[in-house]
Amino acid sequence: MTDRLSSMFSLAGLTAIVTGGSSGIGRGIATGLAHAGASVVIVARGQDRIDETIAALDGCAVAGVIGDLGSRDGIRAAAEAAARPFGEPDIVVNSAGINIRPPFDEITIDDWDATMTVNLEAPFLLGQRFGPGMAERGYGRMIHVSSQQAHRAFVTSGIYGVSKGGLESLMRSQAEAWSSRGVTSNTLVPGFVLTPLNARLQEDPARIAELAARTMVGRNGLPEDFAGPAVFLAGRSSGYVTGQSIFVDGGLSVH
Repeated sequence: MTDRLSSMFSLAGLTAIVTGGSSGIGRGIATGLAHAGASVVIVARGQDRIDETIAALDGCAVAGVIGDLGSRDGIRAAAEAAARPFGEPDIVVNSAGINIRPPFDEITIDDWDATMTVNLEAPFLLGQRFGPGMAERGYGRMIHVSSQQAHRAFVTSGIYGVSKGGLESLMRSQAEAWSSRGVTSNTLVPGFVLTPLNARLQEDPARIAELAARTMVGRNGLPEDFAGPAVFLAGRSSGYVTGQSIFVDGGLSVH
């Protein structure tokens, strides 16, 4: 990599926290950030998956934190633990999420609370914890993983779609609040991606093929498809990109 390219895309000297970084899209993003030179803290619920991800990133600066984002106390505890290995972060990636989607008239208040806490409240509280410090230092990147269902309702979008719509509004509010002080906020909007979160749907090969046919590139997404876009949004060359929903979906949303 030339010095000019390095100055544009290298993340050397930067620290990142990635929630949900031990599987799926979060792991793809954590891998990309680590290979670009960032020191990465993976926040996830399971030690085994954290250990497996760290082992796969041998030679990179990576640490793991077990965190439960299902309560306010758990979110705050995870934030403090994640700031210990490498210090206060320059980059926060919110990829952790849950996908509870019963028929709409069967949604319970517990379903609502669980979904909103992980998918929306955790990104808000992590932003409140780390955003002001980033702004004081003059550099920060908030990256959120959203959903097509933030933009359109289909296949029982339910509370999940509501939470992701709120997440994109949160992103725009963060961008408004902090971009003038060097802290950008953006979302990545996946199409259908082969991850553990939608393992049940993957049991239907015909449905998987149908979804792939709806894209322009002719395939469904993979976690590694998000590494490059995340590295760009996390780095110094993306300072004029903020408040945006960036679709990484193979053209699914415009087909």
